[in-house]
Amino acid sequence: MGRVNPVRKIKVLSLSAKTKFFHPVRKISSNTNRRSFSNGVKRQKKFKRPSWDEYFIDTARLISTRSTCLRRKVGAIIVKDRRILATGYNGTPSKIRHCADVGCLRDKLHIPSGERHELCRGLHAEQNVLLQAAFYGISVKDSILYCTNQPCIICAKMLINAGVKEIVIADGYPDKMAKDFLREAGIKVRKSKGKRP
Repeated sequence: MGRVNPVRKIKVLSLSAKTKFFHPVRKISSNTNRRSFSNGVKRQKKFKRPSWDEYFIDTARLISTRSTCLRRKVGAIIVKDRRILATGYNGTPSKIRHCADVGCLRDKLHIPSGERHELCRGLHAEQNVLLQAAFYGISVKDSILYCTNQPCIICAKMLINAGVKEIVIADGYPDKMAKDFLREAGIKVRKSKGKRP
């Protein structure tokens, strides 16, 4: 039996490995510069992300779909440093039957929108979002409230004392006193429709 030269075997393996796995790469000439690659990107359709206002208002709209109110579905979120701290929607307290199941007390009593807020089985979205934050020990000081509707006077007073610094709404609400209080407290209120109609 002949003796196997280990060095020669390694060389053969090395050569076969090179031959098997070597794939020539097309050399890019100096004429094929970066412009051709950037032009390819420019030809693609530009992707537009929603603004932060659109993102948060649309999130509040989504949250409002959990509401069981028969008159108006409202959603609210509290945001700080572009992070959602808490969410809320209008509806009855926990363990209380929903208005969707037992009917609307305000409708039965013929109470117009924006009046006699105490005569309602439900909590407003803004109240629920503050309660949720408090329940979990989250400070809302210097935060922004995004809400599908302008807060009423009761909610406005709560938001002022909670330290909310700004309110962004999608739609209004017939409560002039709330507007006046928020203005006097120095809380900026502005509208943002979001991306959804």
